[in-house]
Amino acid sequence: MIGDLFRHNKYMAVVWLLLRLYLGFTWLTLGIGKMAGGFSAEGFLSNAVANPVMREGSMVYPNYVAFLENFALPYAEFINFIIPLGEVLVGLGLIVGVLTSFAAFFAIVMNMSFLMAGTVSTNPWMIGLTFFLLVAGANAGRFGGDRWVLPFIKQRLGWK
Repeated sequence: MIGDLFRHNKYMAVVWLLLRLYLGFTWLTLGIGKMAGGFSAEGFLSNAVANPVMREGSMVYPNYVAFLENFALPYAEFINFIIPLGEVLVGLGLIVGVLTSFAAFFAIVMNMSFLMAGTVSTNPWMIGLTFFLLVAGANAGRFGGDRWVLPFIKQRLGWK
């Protein structure tokens, strides 16, 4: 019943539109700010490796710290490019409602990455709000580009 309300109700699609716009402009603003401000993640990454999230004397996310240490830090220039680009693309996807579920998924991935690095900020709120867009599925983009893009993709792939 709640699933039908979230995924098929046209009035809920208006709620999802408002939520999409709020989250989309938040992501877009963050991404553009990083692009315009000479963003560098090296200090953040170094700090996340040097001061990992700990519980009772042991690392909570040892695999994530290893990823940061062995991939993210050595390729910091790539990370410096991909984070702002990802934030801008997620923001645009949410604002225009194109591939909304993918944009929401990657918004949660980025927020989880920031959380596992030890940054709390607004990330839990953004994850919680974005989760609703994932549950809403295609209805989250009903008043956006998904109205036309998703049927086109389904047709091209031969899905019914």
